[in-house]
Amino acid sequence: MAATMSLAAASPLTSTPRGLAVSTARTASAGLRIGGASLTRFPGLAAPAPAPPAGRGDAAVVRMAKREQDLEDIRAMPTEKIEEEVVDLKGELFLLRLKRSARQEFKSSEFGRMRKRIARMLTVKREREIEQGINKRLSRKLDRKWKQSIVVRPPPSLRDNKEE
Repeated sequence: MAATMSLAAASPLTSTPRGLAVSTARTASAGLRIGGASLTRFPGLAAPAPAPPAGRGDAAVVRMAKREQDLEDIRAMPTEKIEEEVVDLKGELFLLRLKRSARQEFKSSEFGRMRKRIARMLTVKREREIEQGINKRLSRKLDRKWKQSIVVRPPPSLRDNKEE
């Protein structure tokens, strides 16, 4: 008789004797709502939302201030310097991709940091074009010409390694 025992009867989730037939199927709306505002069956168990940790907003303010400082530094650069910096950062990004594909050690946060810095520089460059009255179509045309005129050179991190 033990060999013919079904899995439902041997399940640790069922706490009823085998002779009683109890439906154990539950639906997603049977009571507790995960991520919802309230607990429908057990209102006494609803806990107030935890307060955000103290000092967390200060870090966001510091990051935002740092970003603003970074933008001020970029806006102070001449356009040619911005273009050189974009080329260097794209080279660094390429090296980072190579490191990732070769499974070498790298900081994954550098991807986002570099992409955002490139985006900020290109945004400032486009802002200057808008101030000069260059429309979007002409901007794309100038961008294409600029990209074709780029002389390929190693990024600064490789240049520093070769000098040593």
